[in-house]
Amino acid sequence: MNITLSVDEEVLRLARGRAEALGTSVNQLIREYQEQLAGKTDPGAEAEEFERLSRRAQGSSRGWKFDREEIHRRR
Repeated sequence: MNITLSVDEEVLRLARGRAEALGTSVNQLIREYQEQLAGKTDPGAEAEEFERLSRRAQGSSRGWKFDREEIHRRR
């Protein structure tokens, strides 16, 4: 089913940036949130899967470094 939402332009711009950083789309993030809201997903199982994948990834940041100033600019 399709739904129509009204979203502030700045909020959508920021959400698109966040989605891109996560390698997904705003649409997918909203779908996942709706599933959580409806109780279709198990947060504990998702946390376990995240931990399993994190351990398997072996911590490669591909050159990305934490930049506190950049984080504060995004807000």
